[in-house]
Amino acid sequence: MKLENILESSDAASGIVKDITALSKQLKKPIKIMEVCGTHTQVISQFGLRKLLPENVSLISGPGCPVCVTPASYIEQAIALAGKGFHILTFGDLLRVPSQTSSLEKKKAEGFQIDVVYSPLDAVKIAKDDPRKEFIFLAVGFETTIPSVASTIMTAEKENVKNFKILCAHKIIPPPLKILAGDPDLEIDGFICPGHVSVIIGSKSYNFLPKEFRRGSVVTGFKPVDILLSVRELVRQSVENHPCNVNFYKRAVKEEGNVEAQKLIGRTFDVEDAQWRGLGTIPLSGLRLKRKYERFDASLIDVEFDFPKEPKGCRCGDVLKGMISPGQCPLMARTCNPENPVGACMVSSEGSCAAYYKYERGRDG
Repeated sequence: MKLENILESSDAASGIVKDITALSKQLKKPIKIMEVCGTHTQVISQFGLRKLLPENVSLISGPGCPVCVTPASYIEQAIALAGKGFHILTFGDLLRVPSQTSSLEKKKAEGFQIDVVYSPLDAVKIAKDDPRKEFIFLAVGFETTIPSVASTIMTAEKENVKNFKILCAHKIIPPPLKILAGDPDLEIDGFICPGHVSVIIGSKSYNFLPKEFRRGSVVTGFKPVDILLSVRELVRQSVENHPCNVNFYKRAVKEEGNVEAQKLIGRTFDVEDAQWRGLGTIPLSGLRLKRKYERFDASLIDVEFDFPKEPKGCRCGDVLKGMISPGQCPLMARTCNPENPVGACMVSSEGSCAAYYKYERGRDG
């Protein structure tokens, strides 16, 4: 049987679940496994994978959604720039993320110049076609999307586009994993690492998890069977008390990753401390444009904006840390839903609250 057929097979999934159940009986204590990828979060919820597992094996969602971890202050800054007359260009998910005062969507309805684009290169083209206006692209995302923004900056420089900037909120995945792995209150036993990000940074980027923290880690794909195989591997590692870093996604992820993409990022951005929703400031977890590209850096524009708190009652930060499940937030499906999101985790399709609302409500208990 071909690999793709195995990954789609319900018989294969059933067999893996039986293996997990058998292994779980050898566990000395319940274990927690965290996935840190929005697509994995969707698949886990959509296919009800949590309900297939024995009670002493828990799957919890971490900060795998880039829109969700973008702090509210970034939205306030973007709104302030729009208020000064800049034309804001953004990916669609970010449009509806609420801040304490408003959202980009609401400001657009009020007449602010805010539009959705499908790639950063589209933003450069729009700027070239209308040189009378000043455009700012909201650069949000993990390592998966950073190379395309880096390439866009180089294109803008080469073509001497003078009316284009980015407001950078790019973040890199390994630093928050160190925070989560070292948090004694969370007690995460193993990590399912993000497939798309790993294509860029490589599977070896997670070697620190078993070496420094004695936490198992598995890089995997996006089929239900992919994820179940990862769970089985992490339960096995826990039973044998032998944490290690394993790549189950070799069909797409190399140990060293995409070296050319890494070089492109390194030529364009410097690493700096960054604010993460729910996790606070994490050292060396964000990016900013190098000084040679500072004419494209919208963060250098002088605007006043607030650093708001999370909305009252919203526990989006605790969900992102894995401290609670989305269903434990008091606002879930009450005042917070996809039509009226109170927290960022309910906005993006990759958000754990949005996935829970769509697929898992009613499965609890």
